[in-house]
Amino acid sequence: MTKETEQEQVLQEELEELAELPEGTIEETAEPEQAVAKEEAASQKTQAKEEAKAQRKKKDDDIVEERFYTIPLQRALVRPPKKRAPRAMQIIKLFAARHMKLQTKVTEEDEGEELPQVIIAPEVNEKVWGRGIEKPPRRIKTRVTKDKDGYVTVYLAENQ
Repeated sequence: MTKETEQEQVLQEELEELAELPEGTIEETAEPEQAVAKEEAASQKTQAKEEAKAQRKKKDDDIVEERFYTIPLQRALVRPPKKRAPRAMQIIKLFAARHMKLQTKVTEEDEGEELPQVIIAPEVNEKVWGRGIEKPPRRIKTRVTKDKDGYVTVYLAENQ
């Protein structure tokens, strides 16, 4: 007999043995390495979910102030067409800094420290740039938060 026919016979015998076994034991006899890999992947996913929940709770605890604003962006339309979306992003940053009373002045004592910043969430960026550089939205509804360190973060309002 050739090697190919011997391998075919061995495969047929294994298939017959698997057919005779009850359904629950087939998975157990199938490669144990795959079962171990699946269990490890599942445990990693649950750990990642728990870490994400912990980070969200931590962020929620860090929030000192949260406000909802509708930011008017009509002034961006005064710019030349190819500069409107960048101007809209500048308007959002300035609006958030002004309304959340962000401290940007540096005193002699604070020179070495990092100044608080306005952080714009990717969803807001996508909303402004969604129709291209020439046609940003006229207004945008946002949720603006301020944390313990003084950082201001602009999120898209949940109903948009």
